[in-house]
Amino acid sequence: MNPIQALKAKMDAYPTPLWHKDIRLKRNEFLKVRGSVDTNIYYIKSGSLRIFIEDEWEEHTIRFGYRDSIIVALDSFIKETPSDFYIQAIKGCEISVMQKSRFTQFIESDNTNLLLWNTLKDHLLCDQLEREIDLLTASPLERYKRVLKRSPHLFQEIPSKYIASYLRMTPETLSRIKANH
Repeated sequence: MNPIQALKAKMDAYPTPLWHKDIRLKRNEFLKVRGSVDTNIYYIKSGSLRIFIEDEWEEHTIRFGYRDSIIVALDSFIKETPSDFYIQAIKGCEISVMQKSRFTQFIESDNTNLLLWNTLKDHLLCDQLEREIDLLTASPLERYKRVLKRSPHLFQEIPSKYIASYLRMTPETLSRIKANH
């Protein structure tokens, strides 16, 4: 069982209900916008989302969330300060919401819960470091191949224009690479 599934199973089995509410987002609707504080943790029951930032020229996709994954504006969640991140639905979504206070109560209630959360954060950190190295050192083709190997389902869940942004290439470059490999 992967850390997300293990953590979710323990959350669902917790004696006190942890999930605050369920929400639905329509395609392109925002869960979080730049400059807001968001200390909730979200479990995606269906659909897909993206976390991105924008500069004066373009949007830069940082991460994706899809069915059976957890998504959070981690900087805002940890520091309880405004974040530059946007979280936007790519497809219609159904999402369970947990407030940080309930999540903290859950994590602190059992060492296994804390270990699972730390394992999940460790995976996230390693994934992010691997992505940074790819962006700095790998060619567009190498970045594509690594993402395809690491997350083949991404290409079924996420439109190419967002994958191209995530891989730091134009949609045309991604299309050409996909056509030739």
